[in-house]
Amino acid sequence: MLNGRGDGVTDSRRVYGAAQEGAIRGNSCEEVRCAEGEMPTGCAAGRGCFGRGHLVGRRRGSPASAGEPDRLTTETLGFIRRCVRDDGGYAASPDEQYKGNSDTSASDLAAVTYAATLAKTMGWKLPNADKSVEFIHHHQQADGSFANQAGSFNPRDDLAILYNTTQGVVALRALGQRPKIDPVRVMDRFFAKEAYKKLPWYTTSFFPLFYAAMEKPFPAEYDKALRDWQIANQTDDGYLGDHVAAAFHLAHYFRLVGQPTPKAGRMVQRVVQSQKPDGGFDIKEPDWDVHACFDAVFILRQLGGDAEPVRKAIAKAADWALRCRNADGGFGHFPTWHSDMDAVYFQFSTLIQAGRVGGARLDLSDGHTLSWGHAMQPGKTYGWQ
Repeated sequence: MLNGRGDGVTDSRRVYGAAQEGAIRGNSCEEVRCAEGEMPTGCAAGRGCFGRGHLVGRRRGSPASAGEPDRLTTETLGFIRRCVRDDGGYAASPDEQYKGNSDTSASDLAAVTYAATLAKTMGWKLPNADKSVEFIHHHQQADGSFANQAGSFNPRDDLAILYNTTQGVVALRALGQRPKIDPVRVMDRFFAKEAYKKLPWYTTSFFPLFYAAMEKPFPAEYDKALRDWQIANQTDDGYLGDHVAAAFHLAHYFRLVGQPTPKAGRMVQRVVQSQKPDGGFDIKEPDWDVHACFDAVFILRQLGGDAEPVRKAIAKAADWALRCRNADGGFGHFPTWHSDMDAVYFQFSTLIQAGRVGGARLDLSDGHTLSWGHAMQPGKTYGWQ
């Protein structure tokens, strides 16, 4: 990709203070509503929205005790290992009756990717890793793209092609492998006739993540198109689409391309002010906010520096994520919700970002390629050319 990623957070330790420019404007914009199977242009919903009709599995889980950090790590790995299948893929949960939620209900490439990127972060050895590599390879198509073989996605849709191809490349890299067919040309379709503008806002950072995982330069014309599109639609408070998930992907995008995040201070201020008393950030309907806590913590950690309000907000968010932990060693998307590999990635990664997970390897030179930035060090420039 271009330039090397990372120090896009210019003066990150001062950016929160720079945000004190007055009260945040309440930029109300008409909420985009996702009907089942639809994803309107500019939809701000979190990565796992994929239409309301696909939100499933709200069965209650049994809360776990907070435990010691070592116990947290051991039990989380135990849950992940119980999700592995004979073919090398991963189920959303060891519970065969549970069909997944968010990413895990949309694509069978989600859970294996999250297992792989967490394992690399933690130095874990996954069972049947060779089978997992073959499982992912079997999802690649003749044109280089990846397609889900299970899940609610229509594998021929642009959203599914972008999601699956990015996840496939990221997972293979985390497992020490590469695609058998070079998928780089797959990205061209999204810039023909500005097709990227028809995708949800939460897809913007998929593009630099894909090129980083492939160790290929991010084409300058694609980067400019996506940057201009985001900046043109960013509101005065730093958000896109009036939603933290879209704001996260904007911040993630600029961190990946190594450029300052526009209106970073105002974005941080809005995130801090939007935190609920219980520490969560789920202020919209649940199917919009399944990843809101992770998204908020990424913004705060990458752009907020060491300001006391930022540190307190991250600590409260970590406490909230721990309340989503269940007795089976997994996590739900919200407290008492069923454990799910998607939730395991986002809640455990929230705890990694908050410094609550011992043994997390945050010094990896390719930490920026591990899913959604949980292993990225604030202010660090990551190279990929």
